[in-house]
Amino acid sequence: VQLQAFGGGVVQAGGSLRLSCAASGQTVRLSTMGWFRQAPGKEREFVAATRSGGITTYVDSVKGRFTISRLNTENTVYLQMNSLKPEDTAVYFCAASPKSWIISAMGSTEGYDHWGQGTLVTVSS
Repeated sequence: VQLQAFGGGVVQAGGSLRLSCAASGQTVRLSTMGWFRQAPGKEREFVAATRSGGITTYVDSVKGRFTISRLNTENTVYLQMNSLKPEDTAVYFCAASPKSWIISAMGSTEGYDHWGQGTLVTVSS
């Protein structure tokens, strides 16, 4: 499975970006798909994830500003990011797993088997 993320860029604080991640080469359905981010000098952190059945979960810092969605038939996941803040600046990675994780596990990097290459989001103040 290959994941390819698109949509990063430079935006002013308060602006919006939409990230996309498409999976290819798979022969299994990717039940859980998510987004993580890594800022310079920091560890990779969970942002949002979605699971079959429409279950979604977010890190507290993005609730109300970010929305994750997916096209199940194509194993494609999106991250709509509104009201962006400078602290959202990071490389954003999409991730996927064929397993249908419980909500508490969806935020762990260990639950994901496949990772995209990352796309840089820069929010200027």
